Amino acid sequence: MPDIALYQPDIPQNTGTMLRLVACMSVTVHLIEPAGFPLSDSALKRAGMDYLERAALKRHLNFAAFDDWRRTHNRRLVLLTTKTDLAYTDFEFAADDILLLGRESTGAPDAIHQLADARLTIPMAEGMRSLNVAVSCGMVLGEALRQTRAFPKRSS
Repeated sequence: MPDIALYQPDIPQNTGTMLRLVACMSVTVHLIEPAGFPLSDSALKRAGMDYLERAALKRHLNFAAFDDWRRTHNRRLVLLTTKTDLAYTDFEFAADDILLLGRESTGAPDAIHQLADARLTIPMAEGMRSLNVAVSCGMVLGEALRQTRAFPKRSS
């Protein structure tokens, strides 16, 4: 099943929204520190609501620690970025992909762009810069789960 990785997130509400998303989709989120806010921030808890206890969260002290972990586990790094022309809808996802989202303020550094196994974008209307990171996460994760047939099973 694909995982999500958040590179040094800036905005607790976005992180909380993505924690709620991963809890609902039974996906793991990797939080690459340092975050731009205390992880116990009340805004994070408000956005994640009662889903936080159900979210699978792995914290990594920095990108190097995360990258060592993912290489040890032979996981492909798929960076979501506005700096590519490859649409996420034209990409073939694998079950063990990690979808990496950069900081809301600055995205991912060039060094991470170079390390990524793939760089994907969301096609948008002419003149538009970017979507909210949590919205982007939901769109691309949905497609990755669809392709890998990894949506959680509904209980009857």
